Amino acid sequence: MKRLLTLLVATGLAGPVLAIEYRTVDAATVLYDAPSQKGSKLFVIKRGTPVELVVILEGWSKVRDADGSLAWIESKYLGKRRTVIVTTARGQIRQNADDAAPVSFEAEKNVSLDFVEVVPGGWVKVRHRDGQSGFVRINQIWGL
Repeated sequence: MKRLLTLLVATGLAGPVLAIEYRTVDAATVLYDAPSQKGSKLFVIKRGTPVELVVILEGWSKVRDADGSLAWIESKYLGKRRTVIVTTARGQIRQNADDAAPVSFEAEKNVSLDFVEVVPGGWVKVRHRDGQSGFVRINQIWGL
């Protein structure tokens, strides 16, 4: 069975994503309960939202959001650009990767931030869409 799944993934026909992979929604679009526009519409997901890829199937991707909900999205709406989403009431983005560093800015829950890089010690460098950047604790975000 494992060889069959590997073959399906390698040929691009279908299959699960074998490692955790995150993508970002490139444009606001509808999420469905099945891999078809004939499926029930669940809700609209906003541009810039990170999602975890679960399965890829003929132009559709099954994704998980920060709340753990599963849904289907047309794969063409997923970009390679990486974002993370704040999961705490207020994420503190600091000037340096240090708890004692001054806070550059705060981001409220569900705000998307561009992912820049993972920094040792449990920090992630992020950038807000207005250009501000800094470091946030990994336990304050989702999408890695």
